[in-house]
Amino acid sequence: MIDLTTMSDSDIIKIVRTKDKEAYAEIIKRYQEKLMRYASYILGNEQMGADAVQEGFLNAYINLNRFDTEKKFSSWIYRIVHNEAINMLSKQKKHISMNYEIEKDSGLDIEDDFIKNEITNRTYHCLDQMPIMYKGPLSLFYLEEKSYEEISDILRIPVGTVGTRINRAKGLMKKICQKH
Repeated sequence: MIDLTTMSDSDIIKIVRTKDKEAYAEIIKRYQEKLMRYASYILGNEQMGADAVQEGFLNAYINLNRFDTEKKFSSWIYRIVHNEAINMLSKQKKHISMNYEIEKDSGLDIEDDFIKNEITNRTYHCLDQMPIMYKGPLSLFYLEEKSYEEISDILRIPVGTVGTRINRAKGLMKKICQKH
């Protein structure tokens, strides 16, 4: 039995293409949580995020033979899920309010928890008001810790544009948050 957990994404993809379709489960295990977080952030809804990720995994599986194993699989799958999320937003055509669950550190006192929660709520409120053009790169950079190059691959925009959008997003975020 092959230990898939130690293999690269590209090697697993080669196995899925040629030998064992079940090996795709390892790809899902590796990316599901990260993609859920990203899609839920973009869509502002955990259930819609789950739907986008499920559709993304399905589309990636169907089109697996198109994937160039010389490139990063993570960028490819993020792009597919990003497109699914944007398509869902287009279909919905109405504003989605962002709902976030806030993690609480039980080791901190109540006042510190309150302050952290208040800051987090204000931050997400400000992010909710940003256009998707800025929200996407900002979330990929800060929440998913993707490099400018990876964001460029995912969003299919030049690296310079990624930097510009992140910088503009920071400025926009500051203006939005100062209003409230």
